[in-house]
Amino acid sequence: MLITFRAGAAAPTAIRRTMLTLLLTGVAAPALAQAGPTTPESTESTSTGQPATSPGDAALSDQTQRDNGTQATAGQLQDIVVTATKRETNLQRTPIAIAVVNSQALDDRHVQSLADLADGSVPGLRVATFEARQSALTIGIRGIVPLDANQPAREQGVGVYVDGVYLGRQQGLGAALLDVERIEVLKGPQGTLFGRNTEGGAVSIITKAPTGRFGLRASAGVGNYGSYNANAHVDLGSVGPFSFKVDGALDHQDATTKNPLEGQKGWNYFNRKGLQGKIRFRPSSTFTADLSGDWGKDQNTPFYSQLLNFNPNGYPVGPLTGALPSGSVRPVPPIVVIEGDDRMRTADLGVVQQASVDKTQGGALTLRWNVLPELELRSITGYREVSVDQWDNSGGAHRPPLFTPNGLFSRYSLSYLEQSQWSQEFQAVGRLADQLDYVFGLYYFREKAFEEAATPNSARWNATGTGYTIVDSCTGSNGFGWERQCRSIDRGSRARSKSKAAYGQVTWTPPQADAFHFTLGGRYTADDKTGELYLRANAPSRCPINVPTAPICSFEQKTHRFNPLAVVAFDASRDVHLYAKYATGYRSGGASSRSVTYNQFGPEDVKSYEIGAKTELFDRRVRLNLAAYMMRRKGTQVDFSTIVNNGTSNINSVETINAPGTTKINGVEVDAIARVTDQLQLSASYAYTYTHVPDAADPFRPGSPLVPVFIPFTPRNVVNGAIDYELPIAVARGKLRFHLDGNYNQATQTFAEFATKNDSSFIVNGRIALADVEVGTGQQLTFSLWSRNLLNETHVYRRDPTNSLPNPITGSVSGVLGDYGNFNAPRTFGAEVAIKM
Repeated sequence: MLITFRAGAAAPTAIRRTMLTLLLTGVAAPALAQAGPTTPESTESTSTGQPATSPGDAALSDQTQRDNGTQATAGQLQDIVVTATKRETNLQRTPIAIAVVNSQALDDRHVQSLADLADGSVPGLRVATFEARQSALTIGIRGIVPLDANQPAREQGVGVYVDGVYLGRQQGLGAALLDVERIEVLKGPQGTLFGRNTEGGAVSIITKAPTGRFGLRASAGVGNYGSYNANAHVDLGSVGPFSFKVDGALDHQDATTKNPLEGQKGWNYFNRKGLQGKIRFRPSSTFTADLSGDWGKDQNTPFYSQLLNFNPNGYPVGPLTGALPSGSVRPVPPIVVIEGDDRMRTADLGVVQQASVDKTQGGALTLRWNVLPELELRSITGYREVSVDQWDNSGGAHRPPLFTPNGLFSRYSLSYLEQSQWSQEFQAVGRLADQLDYVFGLYYFREKAFEEAATPNSARWNATGTGYTIVDSCTGSNGFGWERQCRSIDRGSRARSKSKAAYGQVTWTPPQADAFHFTLGGRYTADDKTGELYLRANAPSRCPINVPTAPICSFEQKTHRFNPLAVVAFDASRDVHLYAKYATGYRSGGASSRSVTYNQFGPEDVKSYEIGAKTELFDRRVRLNLAAYMMRRKGTQVDFSTIVNNGTSNINSVETINAPGTTKINGVEVDAIARVTDQLQLSASYAYTYTHVPDAADPFRPGSPLVPVFIPFTPRNVVNGAIDYELPIAVARGKLRFHLDGNYNQATQTFAEFATKNDSSFIVNGRIALADVEVGTGQQLTFSLWSRNLLNETHVYRRDPTNSLPNPITGSVSGVLGDYGNFNAPRTFGAEVAIKM
């Protein structure tokens, strides 16, 4: 049984006070934000580090409450602040579909990193590992899901921000969360205010800023699979106009699939560490400067890639040894286990594997100056670095190379990536005559990145397939190995990009018809990107590929875009708000370093048409939000993959094209939350997403008929729900809190070019807590028990049919083995203790 002790009841990283309750699925936008019965008196005000807000509270500021003309009372649902429009607004009066995951919701679900949102608890938001690796996360919203954006010259389709600073790479997104106040998931194109690479939406992480008062929140816990965690958040008080704050986090879990090879790491292991420091300088009520710096180190291993079946298409099976008849496949060696129904607790074959090491660090300086009561000038400067040293031996004998007597196998996927970025943004946010709200800004972004990858084999079969040996780490794979100085580099690429933008957005409320609000906005962006594939198969790459004197493969791409936005909002009553919105966005083009030709592809462009309603009913005890949208995307970036043998080893090759025609994405989202009694709260949500990509030509099969194309990791139907119950107790003015949520996700594709689907899933999470027990003046303790995947549900979240199909170029079936895939994480549980003072 997992037992976790933690101190710091309000610490929002991964393991804090929660409750145990039940329902049938996750949590909706307002449901996540309003995670549990809370009276206005118990709502804690905490300063936010988000540049888009003035130094204020997590609850709505007094000015915002006056603008809304309403304030919640006991028994009503609380107002939720968001900063999606670069200013502090009420969620219910903001004409954007937004899910808000606050610190209480993070605690209730034991969310330690963005990877934990892969259970689908935010409908419309998709989080998955790239391949099986925890080193890079694929994040999508509303069917905009870039599968392989973890290369230096490729981009995400959903922007991820921390305190207003854009994170340019998928790598490093699994780092430990550091004192998060809330996560805002903005759905639909955000190209006007947030810029390029937000065609699906944006994930904005907002952390807590110094309060200026001494305070401590700390936590510690232990659990099954050898897990333990600790978090500490210390407000050091103030010295004159300066306030200081330090945050630390440690999250550890042993492997959930064991590696039989002595001394080697198993699978789904992680050890995350993070440290953050903040200084706030506020010499007057009109000027604030926030300086922050953070460092993170994430050691992890991939999920185990199991062989789910053998030869599912029924080709003739030849002998294990000797000549293989034409049109037949090799059988599986006798020591290889095929398991497609349950995750392996111990792998059948032990392999060499060490932990990948992801390092993130950076800093930000945010200046806010209230020049006038209705005008604030802001400057947001950010610098970040990411490095990923990837070690992925997730498949062993469950993926090619196939068995041959005395042949090599156990492909060790190695990669080293470094990225650095610098960004500068200036904003002017203000209001004129209580009728005109405006945001104007200038933005500059610069990035450099490079990656080198190798795939040596790490083991050798005996002559009969009944045993194997680990080869020499420096020369055992045809003269090469996995030690850094001994690698044969499959590919090495570098990319540089610059982006400049100017934007503005104005909202007008007519004085004679103040129930209407008209918003117009636009952003002009100029992107300049270059890249080189300087190594391919351990030699300088050449384009054309077969000309030894040809130049190094490279590309240069300049893109200019104007992204407009128009919104009409109508306050039908104090509690009913309607809107219609037209929004646009785009994702930059680039080149695939997995392609032997490094062919470049162009950008994607999306137009979105959305209508929505945000309502509060029954004296603000029920909140019901609805949105329906149509998106039309041109230039859809589609990946086609195959396995190419370069004579010594198998290489994953990916060619990216822009699909012809228009991709259609239509959807409906419903979010509901009800305060049934002062102690009981129910929430539910539903998301329907329809996608259709026009058929495209497979670049690996020139001249072949067009083939169907799919959008990966986008379930047609998602249903979530939660129950939260709070019961005051007579012990030291404490509370007994229960939370239970469930999350259903329909099966999805993993790849754009394959109709093969993953499994559907239903994940239940729960927590029970004895919370806020007073143990002294101003001191509170919280004791809790939690569980993720409470029912220990098992499903394949990533299924790869590549190795069960004939070679797409030659048609040969000699390389067929079977589908392999990755199962979700098993049930985890624990106990925690937290202290706040």
